[in-house]
Amino acid sequence: MEQFFKLKENGTNITTEIIAGITTFFAMAYIIIVNPNTLSQAGMEWGAVFLATIISAIIGTLIMGLVANVPYAQAPGMGLNAFFVYTVCFGLKFTWQQALSMVFVCGLLNIFITVTRIRKYIIKAIPVSLQNAIGGGIGIFIAYIGLLNAGAINFAAGVPAMSVISTKALILFIIGLVLIVILTVMEVKGGILIGIILTTLIGIPMGITKTGDTVNFAEALSALPTTFGVIFTAEGLPALFSDAAKLPLVLITIFSFSLSDTFDTIGTFIGTGRRSGIFSAEDEASLESGKGFSSKMDKALFADATATSIGAIFGTSNTTTYVESAAGIGAGGRTGLTSVVVAICFAVSAFLASFISAIPSVATAPALVIVGCMMISSFKEIDWTQLEEAVPAFFAGVFMALCYSISYGIATAFIFYCIVKICKKKANELNPIIIVATILFIVNFMLQAFL
Repeated sequence: MEQFFKLKENGTNITTEIIAGITTFFAMAYIIIVNPNTLSQAGMEWGAVFLATIISAIIGTLIMGLVANVPYAQAPGMGLNAFFVYTVCFGLKFTWQQALSMVFVCGLLNIFITVTRIRKYIIKAIPVSLQNAIGGGIGIFIAYIGLLNAGAINFAAGVPAMSVISTKALILFIIGLVLIVILTVMEVKGGILIGIILTTLIGIPMGITKTGDTVNFAEALSALPTTFGVIFTAEGLPALFSDAAKLPLVLITIFSFSLSDTFDTIGTFIGTGRRSGIFSAEDEASLESGKGFSSKMDKALFADATATSIGAIFGTSNTTTYVESAAGIGAGGRTGLTSVVVAICFAVSAFLASFISAIPSVATAPALVIVGCMMISSFKEIDWTQLEEAVPAFFAGVFMALCYSISYGIATAFIFYCIVKICKKKANELNPIIIVATILFIVNFMLQAFL
């Protein structure tokens, strides 16, 4: 195991990796219940999506861990599943079978731009100041997710406001946050995971930690054939491309899926990998040379690209690299062993969903908040006194949290980066990839306005 994952070389050990894997799993376990609840609204069988979610997470995360040897976990992405249901199925009137087919094609497109190293060139083209801003921005983003999951922020008056601490859930969240802050500051090994477990246990007498609805594994397994491989039936890919008049709309929708998926992943890798050193000098050299598929970054991008198509075959929306992986990285995870542990946890959860779902979101939310706090340190590398650097960095770092989207934060950063360079008569410094990506983002925003 030491030789395969190169634990010592990466400054970690088996115990740390296991703790990190469990921490990441707890931080993202909500998707096991939330994803089938979301996709079932489009007419998909709940049990089938439940298993498809778990299977896609297991396969995608194992590829990430065993092939790329990095501590990232994959699962169907939040936001992308909402786009699948509310925009593609409800808004554009595509069937869920056709929507799954779009996700499959999106995965193939992502594989193509990864193998041809387009995604690597995009990463290389992003200025260092924006890379640091993305890292800090993801810190704000995941801390914001934690606060929202706990209900600490509400929009009752139409604007964000701090919730009144009058519920048991918020009190438990504060207890958990204090516990994790203390354990982290005291540098207790596995402090984040210990905090999650203690908060969950404290929630039992408070009536917050409850066993979720029992999921019958046999029933879920019997429902899986309703989604597995459906994209290859007459209702899937053939139906999607049967109407020539709808073809432009189909291509636009696939493009939207791909753009969001690609930049969410790039943002996550840059934001977490740069600060922690997961992607090392070999990856920097690989980016510079643009040659081969030898580095961890190459393999991680490929693992992420393949997971989307695999997930679509089983019956779920885009599978993507989870920003919640930062929780495990914050707990010390540095190799693919962390990912393998996450995958094992997902496998076990198929049979123990009622217990996994018992862990309340207010118990995992404090972990996201403290990890976000750690990641914000990337902002110190930015010269905020220079507007030329500060304006694009602001949008990359802050706007993604305000928009609740990593890709939107990157999009607005690219747009203002180009504006700033043009205004300063430094257009010649603009990388062609940044220019093309910016145009595509603008086109995407315009198309969304008319969809």
